[in-house]
Parts: sequence; C-alpha cells; structure tokens
Amino acid sequence: MSLLGRFLFVVRSKLNALLNRASDPSAELDYSYEQLRDELQDVTRGIADVTTQKKRLEIHRRRLRDNVEKHDAQARSALQQGREDLARRALEKKQVNVGQISELTAQIDDLQETQDRLVGKRAELSSQVERFRTRKETMKARYEAAEASARVSEAFTGAGDTMADVHRSIERATERTERMEARAAALEELEESGDLESVLDEGDSIDRELDRLSSERAVDNELETLRAEIEGTRERAEASE
Repeated sequence: MSLLGRFLFVVRSKLNALLNRASDPSAELDYSYEQLRDELQDVTRGIADVTTQKKRLEIHRRRLRDNVEKHDAQARSALQQGREDLARRALEKKQVNVGQISELTAQIDDLQETQDRLVGKRAELSSQVERFRTRKETMKARYEAAEASARVSEAFTGAGDTMADVHRSIERATERTERMEARAAALEELEESGDLESVLDEGDSIDRELDRLSSERAVDNELETLRAEIEGTRERAEASE
C-alpha cells in the first residue's frame, strides 16, 4: 500500500469512528418507526382515493338510470301522440345510457375489489407496524441496559472507551438489521397493490358495428312492444265505449 493509500485508510477509519460515536440507535429506531407509520398513512390515503372514485362512479350510474326511466317515459308519450320518430330517438338515447351503465358497473366492481384488497393490505401493514413498535421498544431497552452495563464495566476495567465502542457497534448492527428486515417486509406487502388501470375499452370497428345493430334491434323490439300496448289500450277503450 502506498503512503497516500495508508493516509486515506487512516482518515476513513477516523471518520467512521466519529460517525459511529455520533449516531443514536434509539433515535434511528424511532425514525424507522415513523417511516413505517407514514407508509401506513399512504395506504390509508390510497384507500380513500379509491373509495372516492367508486362513489363518484356510483353517483354517475344513478343519474344514468334516472335518464333511462326518463327516456322510456318519453318514448311512451311520443307513441301515444303518434310521433314514432320521437319515440325512436328517445329509445336510442335509452340504449346508449344502458350501455354506459353496464360499463360503469364493471368499473365499480373493479374498484370495489381494489378497495377490499387495499383494506386487507392495510390491516396486515398495521399489524407489522405494531410488531415493529414492540421490537423497537425491546431493542431500545436492551441497548440502554447494555449501555449501562458498559458504563459499569468501564469503571472496573479501565478499558471503557474501547469496550463501549464494541458494544455500540454490536447494538447498531443488530438494530439496523432488524429495522431493514421490518421495512423490507412492509414494502413487500405494498408492492402487491399495483396501480389502478382504466377498464374502458372502446373496441374495434367490428365490435362497434355489432353493438349498433344490437342497439337498433333493441329499439325496434321496444317499438313493437309499445305499439302493441298502445293498440291494446285503444281497443279496450273502444270496447268499453
């Protein structure tokens, strides 16, 4: 090793010794615990966001259902007044709303599944945070006991500085290892939640054409049903007269 290399090695050794003496294991454990609590709050906020989106879609679905009832009433009224063209337009709007309701229902179901999964993850993470808190307090008590024991040993052995450094190094290594294990376990649970993906797919031109034909057939069928109901009503009215 060159002279410069030996000099840098000594400098690094001294810096590491200073950093180790300046570190506070109890404060590091408390900081790690607060980080886990922040992760738990992030999951809680995520659940609230998913629930908010689900409720927004449910409100929109209720409005569409109201529109379906309104268009159905409009179609009946138009046929009674002999305006088949207006009845057809009302039923076409009704079919569009029915399709939108179906899409929204699928999205709402997906959001409900996501919400349930996140609630389960939050419960698991909450349990892990509580377990870490218990371990943290145990390790802090062990550290303080070891520190007190080291101080007593210093008074009898005369090698207090060296032994205290050894004890602190062991305690810091143990605390940091357990902190990283707890954090890795918490992050592993969070990684499974994933990101919400949109479930709106418009389909290709063939799908759109088939949907249009299906909607037209549904409109024709409803027109025939409404005609039959209106004719039956008229015939019963004429027969009663």
